[in-house]
Amino acid sequence: MGVEVSVEGLTKSFGVQKIWQDVTLTLPTGEVSALLGPSGTGKSVFLKSLIGLLRPEEGSIVVDGTDIMECSSKELYEIRKLFGVLFQDGALFGSMNLYDNTAFPLREHTKKKEDEIRKIVMEKLELVGLTGAENKLPGEISGGMRKRAGLARALVLDPEIILVDEPDSGLDPVRTTYISQLLLNINAQIDATMLIVTHNINLARTVPDNIGMLFRKNLVMFGPREVLLTSEEPAVKQFLNGTMIGPIGMSEEKDEAQMRQEQALSDAGHNLGGVEDVEGIMPQMDPTPGMPRRQAVDRRRERVRSIMHTLPEKAQHAIQQSLDEADSERQPAYVGADGQQGGYEQSGYQQGGYEGGGYQQGGYQQGGYDGGGYQQGGYDQGGWSTDDAPTEQRGYQGWNEPEPRDRYDSPTDRPRG
Repeated sequence: MGVEVSVEGLTKSFGVQKIWQDVTLTLPTGEVSALLGPSGTGKSVFLKSLIGLLRPEEGSIVVDGTDIMECSSKELYEIRKLFGVLFQDGALFGSMNLYDNTAFPLREHTKKKEDEIRKIVMEKLELVGLTGAENKLPGEISGGMRKRAGLARALVLDPEIILVDEPDSGLDPVRTTYISQLLLNINAQIDATMLIVTHNINLARTVPDNIGMLFRKNLVMFGPREVLLTSEEPAVKQFLNGTMIGPIGMSEEKDEAQMRQEQALSDAGHNLGGVEDVEGIMPQMDPTPGMPRRQAVDRRRERVRSIMHTLPEKAQHAIQQSLDEADSERQPAYVGADGQQGGYEQSGYQQGGYEGGGYQQGGYQQGGYDGGGYQQGGYDQGGWSTDDAPTEQRGYQGWNEPEPRDRYDSPTDRPRG
């Protein structure tokens, strides 16, 4: 399971040039976050600061309870083992082939034998579509292939925190989608904490659980995707729609005169670019069918519900609609009398269970669960069955066992890995 990364009051400069100041955010345990912002706002610098490659002048970076701004070199070395990092250019060793590049972290940080290393390396290379290219040098392959090889190396230790710097850089749109799907599948399997730096609008809208944005040396916003996707903050709205209308210009600072001129052109019908202005919240990508459900989704939605009353009314309406649609898609099933799953929609829950007279009319409310026992007044007399046959003979079992509800756990309630 992933670990929490908490950043507070972080400020970084190169000489007299301030990159960003007073950045405060928390990457929630096991959730996928994305960091957006115009080019040159220090997103890659932020990633490198999280693993101690760059040292900010002020603030704290707490990783799994350790402040890497204050810890020793030995402690930092151990903390880095929690991370898997995909750098923007792949950062491969030019003199090593792809196999040895991918195997490097295993040889450096573990005592695994070469046959074990080979099995893991080939598995990761297959994940990113590089089977057959393991003997090639980085200089012999395309930039997109180097990016995928860098991702294989980032995943080889099954890290608890994964940092990904522009996964779409050098990749075509199709492979970018495959990489996005792969990251979500990994999150579903190991509940890793992830931070993705990206300019890809579609990725930003559909992949992460949380979104943040750097602009004009500050963190404009950071929070659950539902909050950012309904935000009226001009810079956030402009960036997510990729249009010229807004405070972001060719240079980071755009004056009021230019903004008025561009707005006038837009009002006159001039196309100022951008993607389709999508109202509401786009559906989030899911893991591949057959993968475990991402627990991060449920933790995030509970957090959204707890803060929704603080948001503007328009945002509340859009978020509630999104949550209702998501809940309607999560229809629990039960094992019916024939042993087949599918009772919720087909016959159990809707046709004769909850709505048709079971749970409401004679089960839970009128004397089933509350009024004298589920079996006496609910299950047998008017709920899930129509005769006096024992539960075991009807094929539906488990009403007396507590229903699993781990999807409602808060991050603090879950054990750390």
